[in-house]
Amino acid sequence: MYSQPAAANYYSPPAQQQKQRGYRICDQCGAVETPATRFRLCGGCMITQYCSQECQKIHWLGHKPICQHTRAEKEKVSASYALSPDENIVKNLRKFTSAHTAILGWAGFQALQLKRVPSNIRQSALLIQLTPRNHPQSHCRFSITSTHIVNPRKHIRDPLVLNDIREREERCRRNGGIGTLVIILQCNDISQVMPVEVDPPSKITWDTREDWLEVLHHFVDSGRTDFKPISTTQRGVYYG
Repeated sequence: MYSQPAAANYYSPPAQQQKQRGYRICDQCGAVETPATRFRLCGGCMITQYCSQECQKIHWLGHKPICQHTRAEKEKVSASYALSPDENIVKNLRKFTSAHTAILGWAGFQALQLKRVPSNIRQSALLIQLTPRNHPQSHCRFSITSTHIVNPRKHIRDPLVLNDIREREERCRRNGGIGTLVIILQCNDISQVMPVEVDPPSKITWDTREDWLEVLHHFVDSGRTDFKPISTTQRGVYYG
């Protein structure tokens, strides 16, 4: 169906050690992560990411309410799983989401058909249902059971999370973007919300792909965190 695969390394064998976390943006200054600038996660919520300690300090005042709330919810859920075979399911889910940021963001973009219909970002979200599995590495501890396009307002009840998404959306649109793509990862009654600020249409070069679910399964099931999507520009085709 397609003349080229969805990723440059689609057919290469999975590497034994995957240390890349994928495409990440500093939540304070908007800088893009590079091999020379390794990002840090907020130790409280394990979601917000920064390019430096300075950016983390600047962002703390605004981030503090949702960080404390997220940490409290994580501890509460972890306590309820104290007798479970996997009492760290919440922490594992956050690590899994962080590791697969690149492929999850790309899959959400394709699932909502944002290149064709950018307005879909306002009323739809991608829900990914997961099943836990035993594995020594955190980015391989879940498998995908199903995906659905849903109304985010019906699946996200937490006012602080909704407010965080709203603030990201306002920031994104001020910078010329189309809004915030919402991806919800759910395992049993535990969920992780992943907001992705989407660039303006003029900067969106990703090819439209109908095989996004197959590609998502391919990379997640094999533990790949080095996904590099295909883009077609006036200068030619490139990955990344």
